[in-house]
Formats: sequence, structure tokens, C-alpha cells
Amino acid sequence: MYRQYWRGIGITLFFAPIVGLLLGLSSIIVPRDTLFISVLLYIVIPVFIAEILRRKLLQQGLEALEQTTRLMGPWSILSLLATLILLFAFQGRVILEQPLIIALLSIPIVLQVVFNAGFAYWLNRKFGESHAVACPSAFIGASNFFELAVAAAISLFGFESGAALATVVGVLIEVPLMLALVCVVNRSKRWYERAAAA
Repeated sequence: MYRQYWRGIGITLFFAPIVGLLLGLSSIIVPRDTLFISVLLYIVIPVFIAEILRRKLLQQGLEALEQTTRLMGPWSILSLLATLILLFAFQGRVILEQPLIIALLSIPIVLQVVFNAGFAYWLNRKFGESHAVACPSAFIGASNFFELAVAAAISLFGFESGAALATVVGVLIEVPLMLALVCVVNRSKRWYERAAAA
């Protein structure tokens, strides 16, 4: 459990400096304040609220946590779909008018997500991690934090900018791709656990 906390803390602490470094190498200037505020608003505060809620529910028993999770499940899916619809509404015309650019943006995203998720999943299996740990680990490794990228791009360059378009395409590609990978990971559970048992 503590390992997962340290992973989360590591991701939170190093996200903004790494993004700043990579953008600097690409000669794209993004104020550090914007990166840190994005991390605070879209990672730190939601995780903090979720952890407080989780602890309060666990005080009432595991059944209370599981029941709340079941109740929130459909709302989480609806929120995700609503977000995708809104993002597409802002950039839909540009996406339909420039299919070649969308394809060029999509190819590296697909390759990166599939390779990173697959490699992380295989490494977890090789080092004997449980399937329950390997799944989130693989997806965290493959995630591009597009929700942060969208917020930063829109606040810096505006809704109609190329940067906003690239991040929106990232979300539209990554979300269904991640859902497909969840299906693959769930279906490969027996294969994964055979190696762990050996």
C-alpha cells in the first residue's frame, strides 16, 4: 500500500518539472506557475478529496466503500462521456476539416500507449507483482495526463489553438484505447497468474 502512495507522490512532484523540461527542449515556453496550478487543481486536490472520502467510508466498513463505488460507477462513465462530447464540440469542425493532421497526431499516441502499457504489464509479470497491482501500474505508465494538457493548452493558447487541438485529439484517442486495453488486461488474467504461480 505504501508503495502506491510513494508512486502517486512521485508522479505528482515530478510531473510539472518533467513537462517544463520537455517543453523547453521543444522551444515551447510555458509559465511554471501554469504547470503547478494545473497539477494542483487536476491531481492534488481531487486525490486529496478522494482520500478523505475513502477514509471516512472505511470507518463505516468496507461494505460502505464498495456500495459508494458502485453508486458512483455510472456517474463516472457519464462524466467521462460528457467531457468527451464537450471537447469534441469545441474542436469538432477542425477535426473534421483536417483528417490527415488528426491521423498524424493519433499514430504516435496509439503506439506510445500500447507500447508503454504492454511493456509495464510484462515487467510487472516478470517481477512477480500481483495482477491487481500490474493493471493500474501499466495504465499509469501509459497515461499522458491529457486532462492536465488540455487545461494548460486552453488556458495558455485558447480553445481554437493548435495546442488545444492536439490535446483534445489525445483525449479522444487515449480514452477508448485505454478502455480497450482494460479489456485486454482483464482477459489475460489467467495468462498473467500462470507465470506468478510458476
